[in-house]
Amino acid sequence: MSRKTLSKILTIGLLCCVAALAAENDNREVSPWRFNAGISVGNVTPMALGAGFGYKAALIHIEGLGSHNGPNDFWCGLRGGLDWTFFWKQPFSMDIGVGGGYAFAEAPNKLHQAINDANGGRILYPYNYVETLDVSAEVRVHLFGFFTQIDVPIHYFRKHDEPDILWRIGYLLEF
Repeated sequence: MSRKTLSKILTIGLLCCVAALAAENDNREVSPWRFNAGISVGNVTPMALGAGFGYKAALIHIEGLGSHNGPNDFWCGLRGGLDWTFFWKQPFSMDIGVGGGYAFAEAPNKLHQAINDANGGRILYPYNYVETLDVSAEVRVHLFGFFTQIDVPIHYFRKHDEPDILWRIGYLLEF
């Protein structure tokens, strides 16, 4: 993701913050406990189910899922975080915190398999794989249940084909 795209995302997020602050506050009594559940898509894990709980502005969340389609054709991922939520009583909110995750995936590589078959032996691995274990800074922006999440890895403990920026987009139902 380029710096220009990242600056556009941050500008839109800032405008949403200003709009949320300008909105009229509700006088309803809101419970300090928050629970949420939902689904998201993104990288490195293609799809994930998520859940979280929080007290006032503090929030703990975890998400993960996996799929197994046969030998050397599977993926799994788990990601979680500890965040501080700004504007937690508003329809628009923003979580900033620290997260971490692990992802592993293997997928068949037909080109490598064809080269191996043509040479009558195993010259190349017949599959591609990705493995990451990281600690990252994260920002999640929510609007009426829909959210986007950007994680910037601070340190990789385990890496192979690791991305520079992790992203997710999804929907969380908060109750």
